[in-house]
Amino acid sequence: MKYALIIPDGAADEPVPQFDGRTPLMVAKKPNTDWVSINGRQGRSVTVPKGFLPGSDVAILSLFGYDPKVYFDGRAPLEAAAKGISTTSDQLIFRCNLVTVADGLMADFTAGHISQAESEKIIADLNERLAGQRCTFHSGVSYRNLLVVSDADDINVSCVPPHDFPNKPIADHMPAGPGNKWVKELMERARMILKDHDVNRVRRDLGENSASDIWLWGQGRSKKFESFKERFGLSAAVITAVDLVRGIALSGGMKLIDVPGATGYLDTDYQAKGKAAVEALDKFDLVVVHVESPDEAGHQGDADEKIKAIEQIDEHVVGPVLEALKAYDKWRILISPDHPTPVGSRLHSATPPPFCLAGHAVHSVLAKPLTEDNAARSDLQINPGYDLMEYFLKV
Repeated sequence: MKYALIIPDGAADEPVPQFDGRTPLMVAKKPNTDWVSINGRQGRSVTVPKGFLPGSDVAILSLFGYDPKVYFDGRAPLEAAAKGISTTSDQLIFRCNLVTVADGLMADFTAGHISQAESEKIIADLNERLAGQRCTFHSGVSYRNLLVVSDADDINVSCVPPHDFPNKPIADHMPAGPGNKWVKELMERARMILKDHDVNRVRRDLGENSASDIWLWGQGRSKKFESFKERFGLSAAVITAVDLVRGIALSGGMKLIDVPGATGYLDTDYQAKGKAAVEALDKFDLVVVHVESPDEAGHQGDADEKIKAIEQIDEHVVGPVLEALKAYDKWRILISPDHPTPVGSRLHSATPPPFCLAGHAVHSVLAKPLTEDNAARSDLQINPGYDLMEYFLKV
């Protein structure tokens, strides 16, 4: 049996006024995805359990078959796993965004999608200037970086992701709880360093958003995972450009397949991802393809770009993978967003996302295209969401 899981991150949505109350999934031309839905089953799964903030960290864990209540202790430790960063029990790992704060507002949580070279220069200088402050900065991808804090037993702060309050006052969303004073002082020291940083002077001259601040969030400590092979008895490979998903895959002992041109943004090479997935099917029982672009479009509030991303995934990933699977005697395919990222709110939502699956021993019940409404009408509702993987592989 061959399996494929395709994750169009954040593709689910809410009715959009400009489309007469339809969602991007309803508007997008996605014949391959709809073939899966019409010839197989569709439903919804609770990928974000009650008590958790909606985010790809918790939701991807669920889609990979891991209970967030057991395996989740913050986004940052999962990203640290992708970077091979090892920590001790007294160390706390933070996600460290480079952001643009203007007039006290979170103007841009990506600092204008700052380049890798610029980001690495800033991170190196922060390490040099803040040496001895019991912390170490680690470069990630663009604005997405990490901070490891030592002797952190006294820190138990609550932090808000910067993408959750775009154009809102940062004063209303500062870290709170035990240890918040030290965290806020570190952020302020970083602001003073970045104020006249060479990188930011050039960016301002070019009319680009500067990396005016660091924003700390997603903190936690590393956890040990049961391997995917141990859990399900299958080999698995994962294709993604996002460190969070890479970290979850590595924590679960899954093989990472790097794809040149895969960026994690709207400009990602969809065709290269699809081709890599097809080639991996011969070597692995399960191939997972994660595509971040619908989520990026949702955060930008751009419904047209979101539709374009969904269509590109359908044409260049779902289509080739589905065609390749049909050459095997037994196969199954599952297509599921991790969570909705509505273009109206530009925020993640905990609403259970729709999914569809087809293949061996999967019989059609509701022969309709994959949409949020159709999935809600289905009799297949998976709760908790981490049971979806076992249903997909075993039932």
